[in-house]
Amino acid sequence: MNRTVRLPDRIGPRTLLITAALPLTGWAVHAVALHKRLAEQQRDPLTGLLRRDAYTARARRLLARHGDTTAVIMIDADHFKAVNDALGHAAGDTVLAAFGSRLTAWAGPRAAVGRLGGDEFAVVLELNADRRERRLEQLVRMLHTPVVLDDGRTVDVAASVGAATPDVLGTRDLSRLQRAADAALYEGKHSGSPVLATLAHTTVASINGRRAGRPGTTMWERAA
Repeated sequence: MNRTVRLPDRIGPRTLLITAALPLTGWAVHAVALHKRLAEQQRDPLTGLLRRDAYTARARRLLARHGDTTAVIMIDADHFKAVNDALGHAAGDTVLAAFGSRLTAWAGPRAAVGRLGGDEFAVVLELNADRRERRLEQLVRMLHTPVVLDDGRTVDVAASVGAATPDVLGTRDLSRLQRAADAALYEGKHSGSPVLATLAHTTVASINGRRAGRPGTTMWERAA
């Protein structure tokens, strides 16, 4: 015997609200998941730092907003190839991840902190002139602290640091500031001291937007 299920003649406002909310809830969950995936795509999976494009966009916003109180900092891990060759790529990855954590802790949540490629990093943050020297020296000390590997071994690490600022160089252009900071870094390479770029560093020859000799300076290769 067939039974017919009768729906109520009147549907109350509570039923309508639940019915309307179900699709909206589904879209909200989808939007959250999509936002999470997009955010993950903007970050380097090893270090958690911003990838180049995301870093560049955020860095330019900071420069536009803060101007002369902004600093652009380039960082290279020193002797990184030797770590990879002697201890293996897993050890090298641990060192890079440690550098990423240290840069994030040093720069703070409002900065643009990126891994530009390999063992090269960049930071753009608000940094007043009276604090620059002390803060950059603090950064070097942090990056020279030995890294403990997963197996308990300790690796001595170091980094070279160069910085450039709009008030010294007279520009807020990110590319020009990075080139000058890169030249300053190279001047102080392996010295254990940060170097703040002067106008003289803006005249260092560059190819494809990078100091000659840097990875990515050949005509057809994208900068690393």
